Amino acid sequence: MAFTWKAAGLSYNRYITVASRVVRRSLKEDKRIAAERRGESELRFAKWQNGKQGDLKNLNEANAAAASESVASSS
Repeated sequence: MAFTWKAAGLSYNRYITVASRVVRRSLKEDKRIAAERRGESELRFAKWQNGKQGDLKNLNEANAAAASESVASSS
């Protein structure tokens, strides 16, 4: 049996990102601000193809771009 997030075409990391964002947004204002600060990251990643590293990308920017593409394609 496949997991729901996998059936929806999400990676586990993307699923966790979406779930944590939903939880943070459901908090009251004072706790939400503190939780959102903890959720910020400065991670970078690169896609490897044929044994060569691609361009480094900021994880937050890539997630935001993927989210906007997802919303645009579902409209």
